[in-house]
Amino acid sequence: MPHLAALAGVIAITFSPIFVRLSGLSPATVAFWRLTYALPAVFAVWLTVRRRDHRPLRARAQAFAAGLFLALDLFTWHHSIAMIGAGAATLVGATQVAIVGFVAWALYRERPSYLAFVVLPVVLGGVALLSGLGGEDAYGEDPVAGVVLGLVAALCYSVFLLLLRHSNRGHLAPSAGPLLEATLGALAATVVTAFLDSGFSLTPSWPAHGWVLALALLGHAAGWTLITGALPRLPALEVSALLLVQPAGAMIWAQLIFTERLSTIQWAGVGVVLGGILALGLWGAIHRPALSEALPEPLA
Repeated sequence: MPHLAALAGVIAITFSPIFVRLSGLSPATVAFWRLTYALPAVFAVWLTVRRRDHRPLRARAQAFAAGLFLALDLFTWHHSIAMIGAGAATLVGATQVAIVGFVAWALYRERPSYLAFVVLPVVLGGVALLSGLGGEDAYGEDPVAGVVLGLVAALCYSVFLLLLRHSNRGHLAPSAGPLLEATLGALAATVVTAFLDSGFSLTPSWPAHGWVLALALLGHAAGWTLITGALPRLPALEVSALLLVQPAGAMIWAQLIFTERLSTIQWAGVGVVLGGILALGLWGAIHRPALSEALPEPLA
């Protein structure tokens, strides 16, 4: 059941980069209104389950801190979308699987599989190809800078995932609880990033508001409620591998809606990255520990 919930949530967030680009708003503007619109929806869900939220203050603080990194992820990722396109930017951000996997190995003893050690460097090589390697036919306003910002977004995304997962590791709250605090943390940090965005606006026009509202309700409130509920019930690297469905979906939507014409080198990068994703999905990204090696804190 956690796998199905996580998959449904990931499919919902495949539309996020599409809504970001369709809105035409600046990075901080999209993030601010996405979080502002999502907050009441997440809060309404949390009100219905608040009596089952038994997390201590420390866990709530971890979820809030996760939101700070989510804000940085959104800010850099939205810039990357503008520079290299919705599909490629989302694919570059998917390199979080490398960071999450090895940090989870150090913290939670969730050792990556031998296949992961082989595949992940290849995937990162595919990301380099996605930059276009300086070719004049590379798609995007600034593909090299877009890839660099995408990697920064991946780093922030990784920290966000690990903190959010750990904030409800004992399953002491429904998923709406950690997501509410993460949304509050992200909104607070986005107010700060707004000062770094010269195009920030508190009065975006229609239909930009409509696209951001769709992003907030489908991508944030619905998608991340499902994903947050599954996070503490699945190994960290397995969740990260599942989240790689997002860039695959984003690439499809970007081609159908925007016809993002990548160069030959960039398409080679897409093939390498998605090939690595497929390999990890079919044969496993983690080595499941024996009972004697199990985590000190049992998973429900």
